[in-house]
Amino acid sequence: MPKILLVEDNELNRDMLSRRLARKGFEVVIAVDGQEGVDLARSESPDLILMDMSLPVKDGWTATTELKNGDGTRNIPVIALTAHAMRGDREKALESGCDDYDTKPVDLKRLLGKIEALLG
Repeated sequence: MPKILLVEDNELNRDMLSRRLARKGFEVVIAVDGQEGVDLARSESPDLILMDMSLPVKDGWTATTELKNGDGTRNIPVIALTAHAMRGDREKALESGCDDYDTKPVDLKRLLGKIEALLG
């Protein structure tokens, strides 16, 4: 069962998405801010990370850059999840080290396709 780390500060988004992923057969580990996301990525070794970009404590761009520069975490695929669908946001997410980018509200079918593509 693939393990997904969901880094999301919005309780409603977090609960909805974690339940839907669990029903699809994923083990879901939850972090509520960027620093907790970095810490859990190091301790839990997830197969993939869903990273909100607008987070308290440490934003998603900074957290992703830190993970991609870390020995034990650099190869974990990261999908940026953001309500920021502004011009240049996708590029900014990819530059920070994200492997893919998806917008909120989450389209589960589209997101699952991206997850499956990154998990091989």
